[in-house]
Amino acid sequence: MSKKEKMHQSESEAEKAHDSTATPVADHGPEGSADTSLGLAELKKQLAEAECQAAEYKDGWQRSAADFQNYRRHVEAEKAETYQNAAGSIIKRYLPVLDDMERALAARPDGLAWVDGIELIYRKLQFILESEGLKRIEAEGRMFDPNYHEAILQEPSEDHESGQIIAVVQNGYILGERVIRPAMVKVAQ
Repeated sequence: MSKKEKMHQSESEAEKAHDSTATPVADHGPEGSADTSLGLAELKKQLAEAECQAAEYKDGWQRSAADFQNYRRHVEAEKAETYQNAAGSIIKRYLPVLDDMERALAARPDGLAWVDGIELIYRKLQFILESEGLKRIEAEGRMFDPNYHEAILQEPSEDHESGQIIAVVQNGYILGERVIRPAMVKVAQ
């Protein structure tokens, strides 16, 4: 085929395509207005269906977003709890060392330089544990609470009311909101 024939063929194809996509001229006769009202009703129906479907999609999207937020909060809470449990288990192993150092410092001899070093080590250990969230349970002079205290002895006492803690035998500790070791106490009868 020559160039001239190809051009002529392209022009005739373009004319055919133009004729097929041309918009029909509206008939304003009595039959034309009925077609228009039918088309308008159909479009309104399609619009209502599309709006209903869009509302469903939006509702599904909002639910998915809320579910994801709940999942994220749940994972973060679980992660914090796992960390708290791991820290509690490790810190619990250091509590006997802390108790031994307290007993050693309570019976320390005066005037020896190494005793000051032991006290410094004790303060550092205590600082590290407190920075992890460890708190000592205040018990002496308070009323007995089985959630925080473990009574190992009951003694009659005229200076204390019944159920009041007379002395702390071993300190108890809380990590966050969880008791990792209750205080062992003597309680007045």
